[in-house]
Amino acid sequence: MYRAALVCAVMLAVSSPLSGDCSASDKKALEEFDRAWSKVTQSGDRAALQQIYADDYMTIGPGGSQNKATSIDAAVRAAQNPDQGPPAIYDYYMITCTPVTATVTHRNSVTSADTGQTNYTRSVHVLEKRGGRWQVVSNAGYPLTDSGVILYLENEWNDAALKRDLNWHERNLARDFRRVSSRNGALRTKAEQIQMIREDKSTFDSSELSDTNVRVDGNTAVVNGVGRVRGREADGKPFDRRVRFTDVFIKRDGRWQVWSSQGTPISD
Repeated sequence: MYRAALVCAVMLAVSSPLSGDCSASDKKALEEFDRAWSKVTQSGDRAALQQIYADDYMTIGPGGSQNKATSIDAAVRAAQNPDQGPPAIYDYYMITCTPVTATVTHRNSVTSADTGQTNYTRSVHVLEKRGGRWQVVSNAGYPLTDSGVILYLENEWNDAALKRDLNWHERNLARDFRRVSSRNGALRTKAEQIQMIREDKSTFDSSELSDTNVRVDGNTAVVNGVGRVRGREADGKPFDRRVRFTDVFIKRDGRWQVWSSQGTPISD
């Protein structure tokens, strides 16, 4: 039942016929609203939560359904618990809205200070503007499947490559990682791949993923997709490359890591 409710909420988010009314500034304001909601939830601010939740609010999740009163009571109790654990990190927002309705979805990540393992979930919030201010009318959430976790890791990897985030590569490439270059067929180890990123003098304008597909079998997963990168070489010459890739992930030490990667250029 909870999975079905979550799917319905996501479908609402992506199929709203008025989603074009949602400007970049509207989305930014809704993301800030969501983050403020998270802060007052973690602090157990009952007065602020009373303003955020609509009177007819309802949430659906693995623990069952809750209304406004029971949700606020649960948040206050959790905030008073000295062992409530590390706070969640919210990212990869997807927001659609009209002048009076909005759907906000995002990933939630909680990393254990003891084990270093990360638990991933996804939340879907439905909001309405009442009396000139946004209020939450419904909420749903559920843990991500392995396929969902890996798709997010692919997007993290894409962002890390664009930003040349060496720490991400150090943390998420397996110790025995291997990469086959899409440009010259060179085989690189983890250390060689990180060194290549460090020394590369080209600049990236954009990096996009499409046609991604994940297959999981036990502790191994294979991802196929297309990556498109635009930028300039070290000499200033522009480039626009498309590569069909195959990435292999392995679940090791309780978390998914990139085990190998290979790319094939797509010619126009």
